[in-house]
Amino acid sequence: MSVVNPLVIKIGGALLDSSAELDGLFQLVSKLQKQRAVVLVHGGGKLVDEWLHALGKTTTKINGLRVTPEDQIEYVSGALAGTANKKLVGIAAKYHFNAVGLSLADGDIAICQQLDPALQCVGRASPKGNRLLSTLLAAGFVPVISSIGADSHGQLLNVNADQAAVVVAQALSAQMLLLSDVPGVLDRQKQLIAELDQAAIHQLIAEGVIKDGMQVKVEAALDTANLLGQEVIIAGWRDIQALHALLDGEQVGTRIVPTRF
Repeated sequence: MSVVNPLVIKIGGALLDSSAELDGLFQLVSKLQKQRAVVLVHGGGKLVDEWLHALGKTTTKINGLRVTPEDQIEYVSGALAGTANKKLVGIAAKYHFNAVGLSLADGDIAICQQLDPALQCVGRASPKGNRLLSTLLAAGFVPVISSIGADSHGQLLNVNADQAAVVVAQALSAQMLLLSDVPGVLDRQKQLIAELDQAAIHQLIAEGVIKDGMQVKVEAALDTANLLGQEVIIAGWRDIQALHALLDGEQVGTRIVPTRF
């Protein structure tokens, strides 16, 4: 079963605490969902930090990825696949569209395995199939997917949310929009870069301009652009009017363009 022209939108975790912007985004999704299939993929790093801090646990990151010890994965999963996911599903009901809360571990969405022993319960996900998502989209539902996966042994794994969005976009051959706390990718002077290709991305990473979480986001966008042969947009969620303009075809954010061989 195929769905024509789906759009995968990745929501940043900080957006969960921004009520006005979150409402604005869901108004936009409600409008979009009448025209095309929409999938939401989310993280929730700020919520995870709050939970772990309340439990007296520390957080460490390596190259923008959260180290997730085995004694923390149940709390990370509870925050992301539980509280954050159901909050978003609840807001969808407010705007009268049918959302279904899922994780990468559900159905045939993804195959996951440990990414790096140093990161512990952090996973690398690969597309497995699209039967579940295509069935839901064809029936008019909006899947809301958290970035929690599981390996073949049943071990829960924390997958970076940008990379989770890549997996979903690849499975559906979908257009992808990555929403960030900033308007897009910024240069050394903090000015928006309108377009980036592979060579420019590698140079800016080498110079330390693109780093940490934005490096993960840009590399995920480039992988998807190259695989699907279409640009990926990185844009900010703080300006909802700009997102409306983007989806009306105007230039907003940073376009990550596929490599031409």
